[in-house]
Amino acid sequence: MKRLISIGVSLVILLLIYWRINFAGLIQVFWECDRLWMPISLSMVIPITLITAWRLQQLMPPHAQLGFIEANRLILAASTLNMVLPSKMGDIAKAYFMQDRGNLSGSLALSIVVFEKTCDMLSLLLWCAFGLLIYPAKDWLFGVMTISVMAGLGLGLLILSSPQFAKSFFALGQKIAPKKLRAKLGKMSYAWQEMHDYFWSNKRHLFKIAFTSIFTWFLHLLQIWFFILALKAFAPFLANLALSPLAILAGLLPLTFAGIGTRDAALILFYQPYFDAATAAALGVLCTSRYLLPAIGGLPFLGQYLTLTKGLRNPND
Repeated sequence: MKRLISIGVSLVILLLIYWRINFAGLIQVFWECDRLWMPISLSMVIPITLITAWRLQQLMPPHAQLGFIEANRLILAASTLNMVLPSKMGDIAKAYFMQDRGNLSGSLALSIVVFEKTCDMLSLLLWCAFGLLIYPAKDWLFGVMTISVMAGLGLGLLILSSPQFAKSFFALGQKIAPKKLRAKLGKMSYAWQEMHDYFWSNKRHLFKIAFTSIFTWFLHLLQIWFFILALKAFAPFLANLALSPLAILAGLLPLTFAGIGTRDAALILFYQPYFDAATAAALGVLCTSRYLLPAIGGLPFLGQYLTLTKGLRNPND
């Protein structure tokens, strides 16, 4: 039910956006796009997926066996499941598969996925904080967003580096969370502790994973800038480092389906100093393709993972 509501909200927001900008204007932007930059920008999904799969290989313990091709299939299949299952359950399904194929304990498999997603979020916040600090517009809105992003980055780094603080953080979350979420937070707390013990035991390996995550998210943001060039528009690359992460963060709000709608509205709002709303709406469509293309690429491999995800969907969702 929640998924249907989120799809409905996304459709309403998109209808409002396209009604206001005139849908024909959106079609014209794509019709007049740069025929060279468009395939270049869309093909960026390939190196991003390959590097993400390589990072997943590096996250696995030495005794686990996960080949590079298998890691790519798993990343793509998880992308497909994330499009249809609620609450990014495709990543949880990925942990189930890693447990089955990699001879891992369930908690260690979950901790690896948690660490992977934590690295992604902190890398995104890092680039966003960097971009906001050098962004020329210093009005109150961007001031509040800069403080919020830096606070989130600091909190994430503290939770990641201090097991005592993380334990207190999860304990507080269990006290104030709804009853049905308390058990999940308890499992997350245990997985987080195991993750900390596993990854912090090898600082060199931890640095390699962190650097790879930061570089991967640089490629994500570079792809969005390439999208802008493909639409025959322009925004300074350093400004893009501030604005595109904010739009991605808006898309992570649990209001819409796969961030569609909220992300598009954020792009129109944040990029208005550089190009018109129709171009920003077209940019929103291309940003959605960043999630859609890997999901389509994962369809041929989905069958072998479906048996591992039975029972993950909550019938009340």
